[in-house]
Amino acid sequence: MIIRSKITSRARTTIPRSVREALSLRQGDELAYQMERGRVIVTKAILKQVENPFATFGEWASENDWRAYGEL
Repeated sequence: MIIRSKITSRARTTIPRSVREALSLRQGDELAYQMERGRVIVTKAILKQVENPFATFGEWASENDWRAYGEL
C-alpha cells in the first residue's frame, strides 16, 4: 500500500492518520529515520532512559548537587 503526503514550502508534512495509528504516534512523540539504498524507513523513536549522572561519582550526590544539576 502506498500512502502519500505533500511537503509544504516550509518543509512540513502531515503524517497520515493510518501511519500515525500504525505507529501508535501521539503528540510529542519523535520519529526515527533510517536511510537505506535510496529509501527512508520511518519508525517511532524509542527514547532511551537517561542514566543517573551522579551514579559513578558518589561524592556528587549531595542535596546541593541535585538542586544544581538534577534537571540536566
